[in-house]
Amino acid sequence: MTPEIAIVNPNTLSCLGLQHLLEEIIPMASIRTFRSFAELMDDTPDMYAHYFISLQTYFEHTAFFLERKPKTIVLANGNNHPQLSGVPTLDIYQNEKTLIKHILQLHQYGHQHGHSGKQSAHAHPGLSPHTASEHELSPREIEVLVLITKGLINKEIADKLNISLTTVISHRKNITEKLGIKAVSGLTIYAVMHGYVEADRI
Repeated sequence: MTPEIAIVNPNTLSCLGLQHLLEEIIPMASIRTFRSFAELMDDTPDMYAHYFISLQTYFEHTAFFLERKPKTIVLANGNNHPQLSGVPTLDIYQNEKTLIKHILQLHQYGHQHGHSGKQSAHAHPGLSPHTASEHELSPREIEVLVLITKGLINKEIADKLNISLTTVISHRKNITEKLGIKAVSGLTIYAVMHGYVEADRI
């Protein structure tokens, strides 16, 4: 079953940016964007596993989203809003790495509250044995990957693992080729989704 995610936000750039990040984090998900609450209502609103909604949309349609509280994530602007107490929020005014970290934490939170194990397995396609065997990383490559997600540069990784700089570069090349991921943000997502590093440690 493909998880369906709705983004409801009148800001097209915010929608596209969030859609891109979610597609990287949950590649099997089907992500739909809506410019307004009315557009969401014209669709099939209760089919979605999660709603990422603008602050304004939440305040204008609180009753609808309170009934779907575990599935609702409000796109906040960094300011504290007492009215959002207990509602998962995502501060969209953050750098990419922090934003990814918070989306991953929300993703983990969502699967601890109210989702069956069966749904979780589908929402985490990278955890299937088939995918894992295709991209098997060696124990040393996993060590290098974890240090990359912590922001260490090649020389620091070499010093930390007591290996040569050339060896680190070789491991990074192998990781990139095996996973088909070059960007550090993509490698970070992969590491969290496969349990190599916890979202709150990045």
